[in-house]
Amino acid sequence: MSDEKLPAQPGRSGDGGQSVPPGTHPASETTAPEPGDALAGTGPFPDPGLPPHQPRLTDVDKRAAKRAERQVATLFGISILSTIAFIVCYFAIPEDLMVRIFPIGKVQLSNFALGTTLGLALFCIGAGAIHWARTLMPDEEIVEQRHYPLRSSEADRAAAIEAFNRGAEESGIGRRPLIRRTLVGALAAFPLSLVVPLWGLANRSRKPSVLAHTAWAKSKLIINENTHQPIRPADLTLNTLVFGYPEGVEDLNELAKASILLVRLQPEDIKDPREREWAYEGIVAFSKICTHVGCPVGLYEQTTHHLLCPCHQSTFDLADGAKVVFGPAGRPLPQLKLAVNEEGYLVAAQDFAEPVGPSYPERER
Repeated sequence: MSDEKLPAQPGRSGDGGQSVPPGTHPASETTAPEPGDALAGTGPFPDPGLPPHQPRLTDVDKRAAKRAERQVATLFGISILSTIAFIVCYFAIPEDLMVRIFPIGKVQLSNFALGTTLGLALFCIGAGAIHWARTLMPDEEIVEQRHYPLRSSEADRAAAIEAFNRGAEESGIGRRPLIRRTLVGALAAFPLSLVVPLWGLANRSRKPSVLAHTAWAKSKLIINENTHQPIRPADLTLNTLVFGYPEGVEDLNELAKASILLVRLQPEDIKDPREREWAYEGIVAFSKICTHVGCPVGLYEQTTHHLLCPCHQSTFDLADGAKVVFGPAGRPLPQLKLAVNEEGYLVAAQDFAEPVGPSYPERER
């Protein structure tokens, strides 16, 4: 027989010949912690408590505290200056002035300046508040136990109000007039950057001529948008859509307003009398800008002569004065009267008879 000993089993003799009853094994004496014991402080691990408070440099050095106060005030002051710069840029920089800024490229200077100054003003308010809290406001750790019901007792509510007042006093806003004044100035000046553009919108509404007229004029040559060449009537085939723009216009905003589409229809298919009169040998020209919200239209159905806007599905009948047959657009596309110059190229006979694009308050419809 082998001399190897079998492991002790519960209820049998172990080392030393002693019997170990079932359920009394030493390993079973350690019990698992109950859920929530650690939070309640009754778990197997003691609550270490809060770490010892380490004073900041500004807590022990008055010169450092004064320096931090000046830094906070400087940030609030930069915010005030940025708001003033925003207002100056809004009125001083022309809207159509384009500049090249590395590494962004060619941008509209007005948008760049307004965005930079507005962002800097808002950033400095936030940065100043954070720097103030991290360097000058009290940073002692405070623990408050949860309690039920949620509404505190009158004593707790009074204690909370007292703690709030004490915190306001300890924040130093009462004894630091430099921070208080610059903070109030920054918060008072920043809303001006929102009010001034609203005033500008109200002021623009008194200048309807900017919206009522485009770059088209009598004898203005029509240029093909794809080939960038003048268009002859023979270049347009039946039911083929061509996009055009006026010659010699470089301003992008003016080009956008003056964008047109041309299509040749059978003269007998044109239902609207004025459309037939303003056409040239069945060639009609309409504004490319949808009268709903200004999207460029360009989806043409040859069999129905319907023109579809891809944004909100407004549909215009090009054979009937570009009237709206479906969708949210409120009026037809404006038509451009056509003519031919001495060289045989298509030109505009005049500007649009009505404003292009979406309606605005000064319009009758």
